[in-house]
Amino acid sequence: MTRLYLPQPLASGSTIELPDAAFRHLVQVLRMEAGESLTVFNGEGGEYAATLATASRKGATLSIGAHDPITREVPLAITIAQCVSKGDRMDYALQKSTELGAAHFATVLSAHGVVKLDGERWEKKVEHWRGVVTAAAEQSGRTRVPGVDTPISFDKYLVAPHEGLKLILAPGGSYTVATLPKAAGITALIGPEGGFSGIELEIADRHGWLRVGLGPRILRTETAPVAVLAAMLALRGDF
Repeated sequence: MTRLYLPQPLASGSTIELPDAAFRHLVQVLRMEAGESLTVFNGEGGEYAATLATASRKGATLSIGAHDPITREVPLAITIAQCVSKGDRMDYALQKSTELGAAHFATVLSAHGVVKLDGERWEKKVEHWRGVVTAAAEQSGRTRVPGVDTPISFDKYLVAPHEGLKLILAPGGSYTVATLPKAAGITALIGPEGGFSGIELEIADRHGWLRVGLGPRILRTETAPVAVLAAMLALRGDF
């Protein structure tokens, strides 16, 4: 069943005109025709049965059916603070973390990061990342779409207020996922391709971030968020 995220008010029994992007995806890419069924959600809880009512070369309309209050969200609120990495690595980290249930994403610029862009190109990059996350939420059956913040410097992110546990993933960390104290919310800070610098780790220590190791092996930047999410969900989530 095709699932579509529509960030707008939805109500059973209504008929809406599809936004341009949704029209192109359903009619021009997926080749859906009038009368075909799909599921839509707007991130406000649950999802709706829907039918493509009309479809032409210029646009399409959608009939909104019954609302299902189902939720498939993780009971543990986990924010992934991902240091920006190159190309497909960042996309992979965001996509798979969304599938696993990450509640929110911060994007962080660190000392060993290799991506250097100007303001306009950062805006386009963030727009792309949000598209990756939206598509992953649609595919995985989620009823909410995680937000993706614009990039922030490592220093500023560390001192910003965060609810719950503040974790920084580092080889040889004093904690493992199993030994962490319980909390309703968690922020996990993931390093870039080159890892965190010694100075960054010292700053994190001073501001109350807990160093967490993920075993004796060195994980790639795109593997680490997947590993920490899976471990958290196995111990305290819905696995």
